[in-house]
Amino acid sequence: MGVTEPQATFSPCFGGPFLVWHPGKYAELLAAKMKQHRANVWLVNTGWSGGPAGVGKRMKLSFTRAIIDAIHAGQLANAPTVRDAVFGFDVVTACPGVPQEILMPRSTWENGAVYDAAARKLAKLFRDNFQAYKGGVSPEVWAAGPLG
Repeated sequence: MGVTEPQATFSPCFGGPFLVWHPGKYAELLAAKMKQHRANVWLVNTGWSGGPAGVGKRMKLSFTRAIIDAIHAGQLANAPTVRDAVFGFDVVTACPGVPQEILMPRSTWENGAVYDAAARKLAKLFRDNFQAYKGGVSPEVWAAGPLG
């Protein structure tokens, strides 16, 4: 109650207080399992779209379901992608049942410059937070963080 603007928080491995090892160790274990099982990994936005708190709206459940269905059906494995300039990951540009603009977060915001500023702010918060863990990860993991 009373929250007018959500604040970004970061929790290593979604359970920081309960971790026995450095988060980098869990990242190594996850990477090994992914490689062993040749797993594809997808980051799916189930949160906000179209603007900051008070402007944007929650992602429609029907879009989330369509994306998950397409992942399970293997339809996104070879889908066209573009590289996100701030976060550095590849973003699928076409998915059955999902409007193309939903897949490109910047295009859902009324003002692209405001989106760019918000993305850069989030990337900086991530990088600043990750400084605490830099000593326990490989240079490759460190370099995989947000770019801008």
